[in-house]
Amino acid sequence: MENKNENNLEESKTSLNFIEQIIETDLKNGKNESRVHTRFPPEPNGYLHIGHAKSICLNFGMAEKYNGLCNLRFDDTNPTKEEVEYVDSIIEDVKWLGFDWGDRLYFASDYFDQMYDLAVELIKKEKAYVCDLSAEDVSAMRGTPSQPSQASPYRNRSIEQNLDLFARMKAGEFPDGSRTLRAKISLDSPNMQMRDPAMYRIRHAHHHRTGDKWCIYPMYDWAHGLEDSIEKITHSLCTLEFENHRPLYDWYLNEAEVYRPQQIEFARLNLSYTVMSKRKLLELVQEKQVSGWDDPRMPTISGMRRRGYTPESLRAFSDRIGIAKRNNVIDVALLEHNVREDLNKRAKRVMAVVDPLKVTIKNYPVGQVEELEAVNNPEDESAGTRMIPFSREIYIEREDFMEDAPKKFFRLAPGQEVRLRYAYFIKCDEVVKDSSGKVVELICSYDPDSKGGKSPDGRKVKGTLHWVDAHHNIEAQVRVYDRLFTVSDPDGDKEKSYKELLNPDSLSIIEKAFVEPSVKNAAVLSYFQFERLGYFTVDKDSTDSKLIFNKTVGLKDSYSKENKN
Repeated sequence: MENKNENNLEESKTSLNFIEQIIETDLKNGKNESRVHTRFPPEPNGYLHIGHAKSICLNFGMAEKYNGLCNLRFDDTNPTKEEVEYVDSIIEDVKWLGFDWGDRLYFASDYFDQMYDLAVELIKKEKAYVCDLSAEDVSAMRGTPSQPSQASPYRNRSIEQNLDLFARMKAGEFPDGSRTLRAKISLDSPNMQMRDPAMYRIRHAHHHRTGDKWCIYPMYDWAHGLEDSIEKITHSLCTLEFENHRPLYDWYLNEAEVYRPQQIEFARLNLSYTVMSKRKLLELVQEKQVSGWDDPRMPTISGMRRRGYTPESLRAFSDRIGIAKRNNVIDVALLEHNVREDLNKRAKRVMAVVDPLKVTIKNYPVGQVEELEAVNNPEDESAGTRMIPFSREIYIEREDFMEDAPKKFFRLAPGQEVRLRYAYFIKCDEVVKDSSGKVVELICSYDPDSKGGKSPDGRKVKGTLHWVDAHHNIEAQVRVYDRLFTVSDPDGDKEKSYKELLNPDSLSIIEKAFVEPSVKNAAVLSYFQFERLGYFTVDKDSTDSKLIFNKTVGLKDSYSKENKN
């Protein structure tokens, strides 16, 4: 029995990701008073993307799992690239994903005075000095991992000189770029981050929270660890690019003689057919390659929200891909699979026709309109039913008719019978064409005994078509999206820039589609499944006189199909 319990314990351990294993070991050993306190620390220099969603879910998720806390904290240390717009969008995104930071909304700028005072203490310990070298000179003297850096000629300034110069930097006496405060660590460390890194730079820029109080701003590595320390974070979860920054993170906190959290790195999320660099996404916005940060083709959380992705689907996607130690690229089809899976459970079904072909039912009474009952969601009985109008003239999809149909074409063709969803059996009797030979109308007859699409005499009809009444509908614009890039890895092409790989057909607009009238008062971001066409959501550009739908994702699940095979 004892061996069996030990085996179960081992199985439980192996089912945990490596971060959970670290946390559980810490809790078992009573580290940090058995607390778990994480943080999500975005820089407000752009909108969040799907990679940030993974980090949000991880940080808030670990706090939830272990009855801990998670802070939302902005690393607002670079005022030249930061905007209140970005702060507001990040707050909205985290809330939309379903997470709550309570009263723990913080900014790096909340701690600027403490950071400055601690920097002064490092100067007094001869662990920091003011350097007059330009950024270009520092780079030229930096050396290589196997070749030491050249010492700055200002490295051995006296404590008094450094204190005086640093105070004058803070007072605004010197121009941008003329001086930095550097940590005095090493000239020959194989880790280049440890070679006397900059702690402060001069930047005469207005800050969105502190105004013009400061003209020196802390570098990310100096600020970030102190923020974690001040907030008593236990587990500082970072992506792998910060792994070689960890010795510097620890050095700063040890030399400042403050509480030291544990930094743990995990693999960032890379998604196929897109780019995840905020700099590149900003270029796409500024150069109007997309309509904005919330363009539904963008990998931003706001873009995905506008496209119709649900917060539940993004959280499920984050859980499904898990936490890894090595970077890899996730197939965007897996993300779409999660979106489709979630919308299938919650989206109301409606009928819409995006490429209409008129059908006149010649034996249906002229002027008659009847209401037919339709199921709102077969996956959810509580969603109930709705009534849809049906009359003598309707629209079907043009692709659902073929004049010279092959044997296995089970949709509408001359002399062929199909079922209209929730309505009747109809048979095509005549094809009407315009002067150019284009089919413009079908004359059909219906079986009045087949109401509800049920066979009155047991005869089999293989094809079922969706439709919309020609006189009782909502005219709408439909925006259909494809991949933003033509290749899976836009960053991996050595011959072309990522902008040369943009997909010119990533957006197509259907100006006149017809949707059943039940959508008339649909709110922005309402989810629908257009039967047989895919999932759609109401776009924010909609007006009282014009509904606009974004295609969220199709009905076909390429990821699920590939994995079944």
